[in-house]
Amino acid sequence: MNNRDYFLTWHFNIFNEIVTNPRAALEAKWIAYGLALAALGFILSLAIGKPLLHWLKLKKIGKSIRTEGPDSHMVKSGTPTMGGLMIISSILLVCFIIIYITGKFSVLLPIGILISCGLLGAVDDMLSLVGWDQIANKTEDETETKSQRRRRERLQRRGLTARFKMAWLLVISLIAALILKIPLDLQKVYIPFIWEPIALGWFYVPIATIVIAGFSNAVNFTDGLDTLAGLTCAFAFIAYAIIGFLQGQTQVVLIGFAAAGACLGFLWYNAYPAHVFMGDTGALTLGALLAVLAFQTNQWLLLPVIGGVFVAEAASVILQVSYFKITKRFTGTGQRLLKMSPLHHHFEKSGWSESQVTMRFALVGMILAMVGVALALF
Repeated sequence: MNNRDYFLTWHFNIFNEIVTNPRAALEAKWIAYGLALAALGFILSLAIGKPLLHWLKLKKIGKSIRTEGPDSHMVKSGTPTMGGLMIISSILLVCFIIIYITGKFSVLLPIGILISCGLLGAVDDMLSLVGWDQIANKTEDETETKSQRRRRERLQRRGLTARFKMAWLLVISLIAALILKIPLDLQKVYIPFIWEPIALGWFYVPIATIVIAGFSNAVNFTDGLDTLAGLTCAFAFIAYAIIGFLQGQTQVVLIGFAAAGACLGFLWYNAYPAHVFMGDTGALTLGALLAVLAFQTNQWLLLPVIGGVFVAEAASVILQVSYFKITKRFTGTGQRLLKMSPLHHHFEKSGWSESQVTMRFALVGMILAMVGVALALF
């Protein structure tokens, strides 16, 4: 038998085992259930979106745009934010259906992530609304209402700092890591081309904590262009849903497809030009949820591949800040490695249109998701 025949026979045996061994893969009906829940997530997100958008506009919950960003983005100032609420609400509703279908209470961990990270992101969004900086600078006025005074006093406390937000993310991620390690007994990692997973013991907890918090931030960095974060997240969730199917994990299959559907439903309102942004409410939550699903499959080593766009965006911010600080220390004047970070803004400053950046990044994200699933088979 030549090398080519051996290679083909080896791969045939792998796929034959996946199809015939119930421990390696679920029945095909679970893919059908997953696709049905993806459609349900899409419909729920679409249905929740219209009244939510109306409420956000009524309450004047509009995003404040950075003045140092691309000039083309200034027209987006005041666009409603916190659109991630439609994604979170849709996934939460589907999760209760998943518990009923599967009877697996491991779904409670993703539910906890959706609620905790959603609340953290919502607070951060509420403190970065357009016009609130002017409110914070106002002095006490006899004509202001109690709610206006409370809002002004809250803003004068400067809201959430980056360190404060990261500290809470680490706390949430640590709790999630301990749940993965102790009650769920997940402490392993699959490495491509090595069939048996490797146990990490208690080293698993700090690794899981850092990765969950890191990916939460990485998706948040990616959420800077219309459609970009929602579409790339949808590809990543579908990838892990497929991996969950190959491993026989019903909850990962169903949540992964449902999350993808909810993200696509959100894109109905977030398509260029966006009528709403997901904000930290959605971005922080989706990043953490994606990482938790990855850890539930023990294929979290593939996260940098499947979520390669998110990793590149986060790395661009880290490199930009580090390079600026290092050059400022040695030369007295900080220099920039990129024209602007995160990475998508660098390409905008280089002449790409917003639609070009979004489409090209999304295409890369789709291909990386395919490569990640392929590596999970080896």
